Amino acid sequence: MSRSTSQRAAAARRPGGNRELPSQINARQHAPESHAAITALRILHVDDEPDIREVVELSLTLDPVFAVRSCASGEEALAAAVEWPPDLILCDVMMPVMDGPATLARLRGNPQTALIPVVFMTARAQTRELEHFKSLGAVGVISKPFDPMTLAASVRGHLRTAGLSTLRDGFIERLRTDAAALTDCRADLADTEARLAALEQIKAFSHALAGAAGIFGFQEISRVAAELEKAVVDGPRGNGAPTKVEQALDALLDHIDRVPAVGIV
Repeated sequence: MSRSTSQRAAAARRPGGNRELPSQINARQHAPESHAAITALRILHVDDEPDIREVVELSLTLDPVFAVRSCASGEEALAAAVEWPPDLILCDVMMPVMDGPATLARLRGNPQTALIPVVFMTARAQTRELEHFKSLGAVGVISKPFDPMTLAASVRGHLRTAGLSTLRDGFIERLRTDAAALTDCRADLADTEARLAALEQIKAFSHALAGAAGIFGFQEISRVAAELEKAVVDGPRGNGAPTKVEQALDALLDHIDRVPAVGIV
């Protein structure tokens, strides 16, 4: 018998799982982490200006592919990158105490963070500076001021530049975790008390998968996940007709099951 959705949520609760805007972090520092964030691509943003941090989070979280965490200093970023390993770090260049290049050097010096792609954000975007930043190990540069409406697309592009093969392996591992949680959710659909919570979890998972899977070449998983989300949303009072949801969920689980394990061609 599977654990109830509420039990799983309680078990998943841990400090540091916050996905909220800077203004909300202090109030909800120990909020439970969403299951859907397992599938989302993690972006760690580092900037000493609170207004910039908030704009970046608002811009990126409009895209369901991304989960964002903000840091106000390089020192804070070094700890966060270990506690909450990101897929990519956006780092301001000009910061007090520890600037962007110094932060990058410290990241590269730690085996736990050495391979995380770093993109600098700077107003110093002349050719000479760009070449210098890349020589330090940055995978790219985003110029300030940036367009909030196109920032997510820029980050997607830098992820591709960083090389998706390693990130793709991590995504496949997270697919396995998602499939296990979705299997539990499917069992909970038969439980009257757990059904509504299970549907909410299924909708969150499918929404994240629909946005992220296509980046790594899993277009069919993206398509089937979108169909599952639609089945949940289109149901009575937005809760989904059980048969359609179950059929769409089974199709998604089947597609995930067909993905070769990491290291198998």
